[in-house]
Amino acid sequence: MTSSVSQPQSEKERPLGFQEHDHARCVDQALSAVEERCVEAGLRFTPVRRKVLELLLHEHRALGAYAILDLLRDAGFGSQPPVAYRALDFLLENGFVHKIERLNAFVACTHPGESHSPAFMICRLCDAVAEAHSTQAKSALGEAAQATGFQIERTSVEAEGVCPTCADKADT
Repeated sequence: MTSSVSQPQSEKERPLGFQEHDHARCVDQALSAVEERCVEAGLRFTPVRRKVLELLLHEHRALGAYAILDLLRDAGFGSQPPVAYRALDFLLENGFVHKIERLNAFVACTHPGESHSPAFMICRLCDAVAEAHSTQAKSALGEAAQATGFQIERTSVEAEGVCPTCADKADT
């Protein structure tokens, strides 16, 4: 099974996890986009949901539910697992975060509110995660689904390797 990952066309489309960028602006723009989407859809973006998303946006790496719970506790939110899981369920259901199955962890979506098939590049050394678009329709999976009449609703591609920062450290 292969998948075609589209090449970045501009700086704006490049995966954020592996490039220098204005991180504060990145976080603010993503939070604003999610807040706007919640208002449009009539969704409740509660303080704990916002905080979980903010924590994931600040990290640009995958975090497990218990790591998120620890950070929530440090920020003065509840310390019971359902607090984190309910927030994560809401964020997942609405496309604001993704679950990285390989790591059993979560990462903020870099394209919140957009319908897309993400491809994740996961650094095996530092757990940084970059998100890019994959093109399922032109992939072998898309062709197989079409041939069988199956309608794909959601896909994601996960690739493990070494990010540019870790590769540069190894070269020195």
